Amino acid sequence: MKSQVDNWSVDYEWKTVVVLALGFGLVGLDRWIIAPLFPFIMKDLGINFSQLGAIVGILGIGWGVSAIFFGNLSDVLGRRSVLIPALLLFSLLAGFTGLAGSFMMLMTLRLIMGVSEGAFLPASSAATSEASNPKRRGFNQGFQLSLFAFLGLGLGPIIATQLLQIVPSWRYVFMLVSIPGFLLAIFVYFIIREPGREKGEDHPVHHSRWGEVFGSRNVILAVLGILSSMCCIFVIGAMIPSYLMDVLKLSPQTMGFVTSAVGFGGFFGEFGVPGLSDLLGRRNAAIISFLAAIPLLYAFMHTGPNPTLLFVLLFFIGMFTLGLLGLFTGPIATEGVSPKAKATAIGLVSGSGEIFGGGIAPALGGYIAQHYGLPHVLDLAMAGLVLGLVVVLFLRETAPRFAKA
Repeated sequence: MKSQVDNWSVDYEWKTVVVLALGFGLVGLDRWIIAPLFPFIMKDLGINFSQLGAIVGILGIGWGVSAIFFGNLSDVLGRRSVLIPALLLFSLLAGFTGLAGSFMMLMTLRLIMGVSEGAFLPASSAATSEASNPKRRGFNQGFQLSLFAFLGLGLGPIIATQLLQIVPSWRYVFMLVSIPGFLLAIFVYFIIREPGREKGEDHPVHHSRWGEVFGSRNVILAVLGILSSMCCIFVIGAMIPSYLMDVLKLSPQTMGFVTSAVGFGGFFGEFGVPGLSDLLGRRNAAIISFLAAIPLLYAFMHTGPNPTLLFVLLFFIGMFTLGLLGLFTGPIATEGVSPKAKATAIGLVSGSGEIFGGGIAPALGGYIAQHYGLPHVLDLAMAGLVLGLVVVLFLRETAPRFAKA
């Protein structure tokens, strides 16, 4: 017997969450597997720290602009029209990254890759929201986003550093990790439904959504909050591998182990924090996460070459900061607007956060590392967390448990 929630079966709910979680996991893997390979790419292509930050930043800017545009387009054209082309394109470009022969070629590939990955996020998160029972919305959206951290920041460094012991160079790593995306596109085609068509509509109804989105207090605060949390997590994701090897003098394999803690912690955080918000409220979960991340980052900044302690600290930093990403782009964004503007709101939140937090912040981090030294990059991450704590104090509560019927 299948239970129905707004004409959707529980069977469809879990299938949607699983397939889109795997898709966003591949987004994370294709995006972040480059970070532990940076020390080798830098040596091979003659790239400095400023250029490294620019490579990370250009993908974030492409992602951000794309998410804003394609989030709205997904509300108009439907989810599959955006999801499938995005999956195919970012997988193809991940493989082409292994063919890059210069800094400019690498920049170009990562920019276009960011555009395709940015398109996937709002459409996939909105599709998950539409398939979910409202009481599980926070958990489901968080879990769907959590594989980004698990595969990209968790398994990614381990996969990269272990493959380097098998394949001839870093180039082959990119080619191998691009393959699963092509297969997953087939599953998305057969599993994901379009809500409008399921209710007897030939096409989703066109609405003016931007006025509603920009008029939502929580959506605007979510933009500022995700900017702050992304400033921390993406600076760490881009610069920590080099920090661990160049400053703390860890070996490549040890670096891969320690760096993976961000992803493993983020995996638990991205469904744990939104899931906790189903019980405690969106605002309280956000405040708790920022309050926990600040002292953890401070402790990391003052820890020497102790791999175990570094792993533990990065695990919990990743858990709370990536958990905040799931909270802002998931329930806070979607509950701040009407159903017709869900993907538009998600696109604005994730896109703005990517442009400034995921795009400009890593580039600024690279500049700081080049001119003032790698340790000072962590000061930028700390500033992001402090700003975020102030922002979330002004959120309005929207969790169904606390909202009036």
